[in-house]
Parts: sequence; structure tokens; C-alpha cells
Amino acid sequence: VGGNLVSIQSSRISTHLHLNYLPGELPEGPRSCFNPCYTFFGSGANHRSAQVLLLLVLPGQLIFLHIIHVMKGGITLPSPLFTVFFLSASLIQVFFLLCMADCMVHCLWKRGKDPDSYSIPYLTALGDLVGTALLSLAFVVLWCIGDP
Repeated sequence: VGGNLVSIQSSRISTHLHLNYLPGELPEGPRSCFNPCYTFFGSGANHRSAQVLLLLVLPGQLIFLHIIHVMKGGITLPSPLFTVFFLSASLIQVFFLLCMADCMVHCLWKRGKDPDSYSIPYLTALGDLVGTALLSLAFVVLWCIGDP
């Protein structure tokens, strides 16, 4: 899910740059990478969409957990602790990816590269890597504390 959400944001940022700036030209304002405050809170065109995409994670993953429960015949229900760890891992993944998308798209644009062609494959691959690592970490922590 994280890769798809960050692809949307990456494409939005790229479209905004294509419509308003020449390749290599960046908008005015703070342009430091890995600044979550700038990614999610600001006056630019894509900050609100980053907030909405981050908020879509919780209902989307809860629906996903419900579908798994229904497909198993309703006999197994994920523990509340697993649900909290799973949702936390999902939120951390998408938060990190949205920050990376903001940084990567602007860096590619500054170098004169088309961000749509370059950033989306890297971001989705990074999403798979980070998502797998966070989910593995959640399972290890749950196993260590003895959650069934």
C-alpha cells in the first residue's frame, strides 16, 4: 500500500513542477530533505495531499485486516497488540516514504531529470524494503513479548 500511496504523491509533486517551473528550477522556500515539517505542514501545493495520503493508511489497513479475517472464515482474529504494531509499521512506512518522495522528486527535478520516470520505481522498491523490514521487526517484537 505504501508504494502506491507514495507513487500518487510523487506524481503530484512532479506534475506541479512540470506545470510551474523549468527543469532545474525549484520553488522558493525551505528545500531541505528529510524535513517532515515541510513535507506535511506548509503553504505549498502538495502538503495537504501528503496529509490525506498518510491518513488513508489507517482505514485502508483496517479494511485489509478485516478482509483477512473474513477470508479465514471468521475463526481467527488478529490480536489487538498485533493490530497496533501492524498499523504503526504501516504509518511509519508511509510517513518515511512521503518524506523521501518530497526530497527525491525535488532532487531529480533540480538535476533536470523527469521525476515520474525515475522516482516512482525507486520509491516503490524502497517501500517494499521498508515495509518488509518494519513488519519483520513487528513480528520479532511480538514473538519476544509472547503475543500469540
